[in-house]
Amino acid sequence: MNIQIHQPARRRRVWARLALALTAAAAVTLTGLPGLDQAEAAKAPNVKPVRCDEKFLKNKFPSTPANSGPPDSLPYDAWPTDENYTYDNPAKAYDGVLPPTDAQRTAAGTNYRKWQRKYNKTKNPADKVMEIYARYNSQYNSPKGYQDFKRYLDVRYIGNHGNPPRGEAFEARMVKKYNMVGPDWWCQDPIEYTDPETGEKRTRVVDAHNRRTERKVEMKSNGKIESDQLTADRQIAKERPKSTFRYLTGAKTEDSTKKKIAQFDEDLRRDRGTNRTQAGVNERRSNAIERTQKPNVYTNYDKRFNPDPLKGGRGPIIDQALRSGKTVEEARRLQAMYNQNNRGGYFGRGPGGIDFSTLEINYVGTPVKGKGLDYSMKAGYVKDPDENPGYGGDAKLQLASDAFFTWLALTPDKFWVNLNPIRPDVIMDKEFAETDAGRVLLEADLTLKHDYADAMNPDKYERGERFWRAAPRTPEGMPCLPIIRQWITPKPAKIREQDGGIYILDAPLKVNMEVPTGPDVPPNACKLTEAQTKQAETLILTTIQPELERRVNDDKSYADLRRVYSSRVAAEYIRRQDAVSPTDFRKIINSNDVKRWPLRDENKDWDKKTVYDKYVDSFKNGDYKFERVYDGKVWILSMGGVDFSKAPKKNISRTQFNTQHRGLDRTTKTSVRAEVTYQDSETAYLGGSTSDQPTSPEDPKPTPTGSDGPKPTDTPSTPAPDPSTPGGDKTTPPAKDPHGDLADTGNSTPVGLIAAVAAGLAVAGGALTWWMRRRRAAGS
Repeated sequence: MNIQIHQPARRRRVWARLALALTAAAAVTLTGLPGLDQAEAAKAPNVKPVRCDEKFLKNKFPSTPANSGPPDSLPYDAWPTDENYTYDNPAKAYDGVLPPTDAQRTAAGTNYRKWQRKYNKTKNPADKVMEIYARYNSQYNSPKGYQDFKRYLDVRYIGNHGNPPRGEAFEARMVKKYNMVGPDWWCQDPIEYTDPETGEKRTRVVDAHNRRTERKVEMKSNGKIESDQLTADRQIAKERPKSTFRYLTGAKTEDSTKKKIAQFDEDLRRDRGTNRTQAGVNERRSNAIERTQKPNVYTNYDKRFNPDPLKGGRGPIIDQALRSGKTVEEARRLQAMYNQNNRGGYFGRGPGGIDFSTLEINYVGTPVKGKGLDYSMKAGYVKDPDENPGYGGDAKLQLASDAFFTWLALTPDKFWVNLNPIRPDVIMDKEFAETDAGRVLLEADLTLKHDYADAMNPDKYERGERFWRAAPRTPEGMPCLPIIRQWITPKPAKIREQDGGIYILDAPLKVNMEVPTGPDVPPNACKLTEAQTKQAETLILTTIQPELERRVNDDKSYADLRRVYSSRVAAEYIRRQDAVSPTDFRKIINSNDVKRWPLRDENKDWDKKTVYDKYVDSFKNGDYKFERVYDGKVWILSMGGVDFSKAPKKNISRTQFNTQHRGLDRTTKTSVRAEVTYQDSETAYLGGSTSDQPTSPEDPKPTPTGSDGPKPTDTPSTPAPDPSTPGGDKTTPPAKDPHGDLADTGNSTPVGLIAAVAAGLAVAGGALTWWMRRRRAAGS
């Protein structure tokens, strides 16, 4: 049967009438029963214990070495080695399969074994897709069935095929690393215990068990031990008092896991009257690199960071971003869903394990025409992904990619924003205003103005009280400040250009302040002498500016600004490389065409005038009012907004890089293929690589019954988008910023970052509106 139905044509009512005819069977995959509790599944386990050396090393050692097993002297033993290991997951080649239409679901039925046999004969990927659809149908109406095909595909199909090989690959490494060999060590060893609540006999399957010493080892390729496993281990410890427990984790161990095991150890030591460690964690970080094996037209290739709209790329950052929830509520639900199907650690810390609000690009390789581009992102881990999961990964990754191309496409003279209450005609460039990068810069400008006012609020901060008491006064005793212009530029940042790419090591931002002059300066409400102006400027620079700089570099309200700035640094490196030799980015650079990277999602109707109006309201009416007594008079003060603009940087030597960032080059390169943590940090590195692959998977065309073999794959049935209008084939070297340079990245040519046009245009003020209440303070 040849079914070719385009994906947009969906008629769910047809399927609703046919659904009753299908068997509502529980989902069964090639690797077992998904979502089934291990302790409960092991009541009558279909598990045969085998010697660890025989299972993983294909050898039987005559004796168990004296130094066998992981060290047990510490409750928590961290050893970040950044080692790599690989495993195969053929199911990952189908991560781009589209949800089935009603007709495709009807054609697939629920007999997935029929399609499985057909695929084994023909090797036609379309037959494998029909098998996936049949599996999806068979679980659809079960109590724990998935209706969302996207999640079914990722969690139940791909995850269930990835969990066993990843888990076993990690176990094999640990067995070899810690000499868990010889006749004493048995893997997948069932241990019976009694459920203290029900009295029922249950079975806990231990990854590695030394039957002579009663030492039990649980191995997790991620950093989390399941609660039900710990509950079972506590009961086993009571029934078998000689038992000791070690938990090996292959990633950063979650704080919740460390706390639970520490409490378990404390309880056992107390009950057994010993100071020796009874239960502990051995953290052996290692990077699990998944091999897809045979990509095909149903393999997902993501368009981000790819200059060609007809091609795409892959990588762990794409997987994690697409899995993350859009809101914290959805993220919490997804985290629970993935946890139920993560016994082998395939999903790492789960889709909520990464704090995507901190996501920034930290590496791009050298672009070579026709070869694609390697890149890496970094982000922090969340402390408790189950209760407070990370979310928004897809949107944050999209912003980083869109900003990267915006900085390439627009000429540097357009990189400015300007909020000035007397210049509504000069807010920002028209093309720049049509991008999320431009939106982020203008909104950060407004945030800075609000923060300037907030930082000196005496009702909220002791710093504000000190500031106003030290502020200059007019002859009438009124506190007075000059108009202050503010803008953000990078401080000298650390980068390193080597190994065919640029490492963005640190890119701190600086808040600049000065008293502006010229015709575009708004009038001030009070007059100061030159000496008083200098006094106020010094007071602001020493008291307020450090706090603003801290906020710009650390607060979540500026996270998007830091994200798009890192993309700016990466884009500037691409500009430089293209100026030397043509790359795939040449038609984009300086084309001034940003149609492919527009304002997106909830910001698609964003307008710069809205931000400007908010600023003018703040400037005229203030953000807050406070009352203070100065020189015997009661003053009511109203405080509001100020400004933003440019950027520089600095290269470090190879010696500094190797000394201060030892192993980061290896970590970064590995992150293109796997999620990696750098040494003993709370930071994840996830990357990707673009490639010459189609981005639109086709509808499955199963092999007709009676066919003798596979048929050639057709081109994708869903047409890819047309490429954006190319710019000229010529490119010019980046303009030098007169106010600061990008870091020297391996040669003597400095690279201008955000153009200084904004510095000349953006002169806005923080107006202070004062009222003096003509009454004397009590006792005056």
